[in-house]
Amino acid sequence: MEQMTMQFPEWTTVAEVELVYKSKVKASERPLIKDSKDIQNVLRQIWDENKIEMQEQFKVVFLNRANRVTGVYDASSGGICGTVADPRLILAAAIKSLAVSIILSHNHPSGNLKPSRADEELTCKIKEAAKYHDIRVLDHIIITSEAYYSFADEGLL
Repeated sequence: MEQMTMQFPEWTTVAEVELVYKSKVKASERPLIKDSKDIQNVLRQIWDENKIEMQEQFKVVFLNRANRVTGVYDASSGGICGTVADPRLILAAAIKSLAVSIILSHNHPSGNLKPSRADEELTCKIKEAAKYHDIRVLDHIIITSEAYYSFADEGLL
């Protein structure tokens, strides 16, 4: 008696997924983050100083377990008065980069350091979603050309 074999459409076959982590920078050479001043220094190195007073941008810094920077994700660029950062894309990038913790950051072209209600709500939303993936949001930094504001330092996290 011959055994019948069923043919399934090709799209039902699960593709092979391989996770690989490659870094060109030694762990000891990555910036170490101990406080908001350290992260502010890192942000000043990577921010385009020609846009800090012109266009609002949102960046996320990824950290490993030793609080060393493993990467930076440019989450969004907007206009003069705002930008829209998608929490799903931020978390997808954090998971893909194997981040243990993240630091949110954006600039205020106006020079005003006070967080808006939308800034606070987005921070809470990302923090809550990140918890489900065991990723900690350590801080949210608002940066201007002259100063910075740390949500953690101000007790807002």
